[in-house]
Amino acid sequence: MTGYLRDVLVIAAATALSRMFGLFRDVAIAERFGASAAYDAFIVAFFVPHLLRRLLAEGALSTAFVPAYTASMIDGEDAHGLANNVLSILLLVFPLIAIVGILLAPYYVPFLASGFDQAKLAQTVLLARILFPFIALVGLASVFTGILHAHHRFLLPALSPVLFNVGMLVGALLLWKCFPEQPVLGLAIGALIGGAGQLVLHLPAVIRLGMRFRFVLWPLHPRLRQIAGLMTPALLTLAITQVNLLVDNKLASHLGDGSISALQYATRLFQLPLGVFAVSVAAALLPRLAASATQRRHEQLSVQLQHGLLMALFVLLPSALGLLLVGRDAVTVLFEHGRFTADDTVRTAHALAAYTLGIVPYGLTYVFTRAFYSLGRGVYPLAGMALAVAANVTLDLLLVGTMRETGLAVATSLAGIVNAAVLAVGLRSMLRPAPRQIRQVMMVVAGSALLGFAVWGSQTLASELSPMLRLATSVTVGAIVYGAFARMSGLHQLLTGPHADPEV
Repeated sequence: MTGYLRDVLVIAAATALSRMFGLFRDVAIAERFGASAAYDAFIVAFFVPHLLRRLLAEGALSTAFVPAYTASMIDGEDAHGLANNVLSILLLVFPLIAIVGILLAPYYVPFLASGFDQAKLAQTVLLARILFPFIALVGLASVFTGILHAHHRFLLPALSPVLFNVGMLVGALLLWKCFPEQPVLGLAIGALIGGAGQLVLHLPAVIRLGMRFRFVLWPLHPRLRQIAGLMTPALLTLAITQVNLLVDNKLASHLGDGSISALQYATRLFQLPLGVFAVSVAAALLPRLAASATQRRHEQLSVQLQHGLLMALFVLLPSALGLLLVGRDAVTVLFEHGRFTADDTVRTAHALAAYTLGIVPYGLTYVFTRAFYSLGRGVYPLAGMALAVAANVTLDLLLVGTMRETGLAVATSLAGIVNAAVLAVGLRSMLRPAPRQIRQVMMVVAGSALLGFAVWGSQTLASELSPMLRLATSVTVGAIVYGAFARMSGLHQLLTGPHADPEV
């Protein structure tokens, strides 16, 4: 097994475990809260802390830190000194951000959810104040994640979301009982417990790498300039990305109770294949791309990029088609119990079907952006995302009136297609596939089509079975058919052949 494939599989397996706990979490939340006003309030309250996590922590900071830290190691500099410098700055910045967020909650919450009534707004403000320290916990954890990724240690960072999901499960199953008047407060406390768990989990592994924290604000490490140069466009890119979610939630808040919740449940399933595989490919690829860029080995970087794209496509295309076909049964089995009604299932399943159109483009975008940041070309992803957001907002306004939540999901998927297309144009000099790679793409398309026919046929034949049995049958048949096709056609060599390691 190649080193790259091993790293991808390690991340994918750990992420799959995390996503499994995430599904348990969502099932527990659906049981306790359904698609309700209280869960709508929690989602909106968590929007800004979650946004800042994506922007300042696991998004821009991690993306910018790994190339700089990797380059520092390759050039023989004090990489741990760079990490100490960054951590010291963040120990001052993140608590300040948390305090500001807590104080300003009564002002930004009404903007985010202008369709909420006063009681619902008051509950949302309270939840936002409880949740805001989450950004400080995961922000510091993101630096440790970057250190481990740069050293090709991927297991613990990929497992850390498990602890967040466990914290949320504790909130949904136990802590809600401590707040009989507002049970959803238990969910917020659970989120903080999960965030603290993510931070603590990384510490032993970072210490084993020789990292010893020293509070150092001055002198500034020379690589901070590189981090700032990469982080600024990455930060703006991710900020623009979150405009999509902000607009979606704001418009959905006018569609009645449960609309934001329905989108949230659909998003969880939409992000499952992205989180398990696309993020795994991108995470394992980033330090390799950064090393190639630092050493100016651009031909190798091109090989690494194309292989990463092929690996993502190998899983994401059949996953998207399969999820489109079994989405209704998946929503029924996972969520339709307790306070989650049959009507909630219909709304969520329609949104999920629309989201599946964006699985492949969003997955490819994960890989494209890592290539740009490794090359120090962070402005191009910013331009691509700006065009995508313009498309998303325009389509939101056009579709929400007639298609409600489903229209918002369609707009999100189409915006993802726009973004992927723009990024592909920017990397066209590195995307000149050989005939073998073109054949592999065609085989993935053919195998996915065969999987689609098999799943559709199994669902038709199993139409009288319960949703759980029908879902299990369809998923099993689809996996067997696609796996057999990959083996017989030689497509499996995309993962296991001698050319499968982009480090070669």
